[in-house]
Amino acid sequence: MKALRHALEQQRLHHAYLFTGTRGVGKTTLARILAKCLNCQAGISATPCGQCTACVEIDGGRFIDYVEMDAASNRGVDEMTQLLERAIYAPTIGRFKVYAIDEVHQLSGHAFNAMLKTLEEPPQHLKFILATTDPQKVPVTVLSRCLQFNLKQMPPPAIVAHLARVLEAEGVDCEPGALPLLARAAAGSMRDALSLLDQAIAHGAGKVGAGNVRAMLGAIDTTYLLRLLEMAALGDARAMLAVADDMQARALSFDTALQEMASLLLRMALVHAVPDALDADFPERDRIVALAQKIDPESVQLYYQIALQGRDDLFRAPDEHAGFIMTLLRMLAFRPEDPAGLAGTASGKATTSRPPASMATAPAPAASVNSVATPVAAFAGDWPGLVAQLAVTGVARELARNAELARADGASFDLVVPPSMPHLTERNYCDKLRAALEQHLGRPVQLRVASGEVRGASVAALELRARDAKRAEASRAVQSDRFVQELVTLFDGRVVEPGVRPAGKSG
Repeated sequence: MKALRHALEQQRLHHAYLFTGTRGVGKTTLARILAKCLNCQAGISATPCGQCTACVEIDGGRFIDYVEMDAASNRGVDEMTQLLERAIYAPTIGRFKVYAIDEVHQLSGHAFNAMLKTLEEPPQHLKFILATTDPQKVPVTVLSRCLQFNLKQMPPPAIVAHLARVLEAEGVDCEPGALPLLARAAAGSMRDALSLLDQAIAHGAGKVGAGNVRAMLGAIDTTYLLRLLEMAALGDARAMLAVADDMQARALSFDTALQEMASLLLRMALVHAVPDALDADFPERDRIVALAQKIDPESVQLYYQIALQGRDDLFRAPDEHAGFIMTLLRMLAFRPEDPAGLAGTASGKATTSRPPASMATAPAPAASVNSVATPVAAFAGDWPGLVAQLAVTGVARELARNAELARADGASFDLVVPPSMPHLTERNYCDKLRAALEQHLGRPVQLRVASGEVRGASVAALELRARDAKRAEASRAVQSDRFVQELVTLFDGRVVEPGVRPAGKSG
């Protein structure tokens, strides 16, 4: 708002202003403040006195030269014509006659046309203040004649600070953890935050408690989600299912749970990238930082994607609880540090003996051959056969399956991946694949991965050709089947090729 402040201070006034932004960010409030700046009896300035007759009456909605109109309920050309007919007359007591039109995008086309003439040649005493949540629906001819200001959503700390001032002025007790919950639920709208605060005061019988606010909003206690992520890091499926059952017994929203889990994973990713990214007073900060040290960055990214996808899949699941459970099991199934997936987790204990993936990225020392349990194995050049024996999961396994062997001399491997998969060349995935090769071969190896032209000799390409061959064979069998031929002839039909699958395949 620096431009607006400077314009007022330098007396460089425009005849029309347009405030845009989502609901509850202060468009109408700012329009009233601007009207006071223009009509304050102390003079035009960016800081109206707030005590003169003009300021007091504008705040009270009684100033005769300040007119507010809701375009949602007065959108026709007749209403606009009546408004503009009064605009030609000089202000009664104020310096300017100010017309504030809220939700201006809802005016009809004829109403916009009626207003356009006045916007093109406005009287010196007339100022328009337009407000809208959807500026794209405002005609360009109107936009070009307005000074535009986009009001951003209120950041949560600003909402918390304002709510705290309101509660202090009202003498209402409040627990520290309650206001951040209200600020997050308000989603940047101060009006929504104040409405939620009124509701929270009523819900808490005159007090604002974190527990009451959480119950009122249907918010999820972060403790549940942190426990789930801790159990995911350990591979403890039994404990995860117990937490999910407890959440169901308390009728908590699993959609909200996945949303909040994604937010937690985002903060963990921030801790990985910038260790001091979380403020010292952030709720559960120490526990989030400790958990980020247990789960490597790749797993955090994977869990984040699984949480988002699980939220999208909830409405397709048999019920929300089942969809939530499947999302948790998916996190366990794709754990990069556990080659066996869910194997051995039914007892509630992780069975992997390998170090976390984040530890496997460091170059292996020369003496590591003696620490590898697998005997020294020779590589005969069969890359697909070698991939089938490697203990590697996640994206690193996709790298192995989609890569072609360009050269190998026993101590080093040169791989090529298709140009359409450049992400597979990232160092983290290459380090994981190299560690798996060293574990299997029993000796240190060098691995180089590049993106380039491939010949179709990767594991994925071979599997695709095998599936295509089986499908073609199944198609020929169907086409030559006498019964099918009779059906086609009888009903003048045809065999849809994509629907023909080898026996035993349903997808």
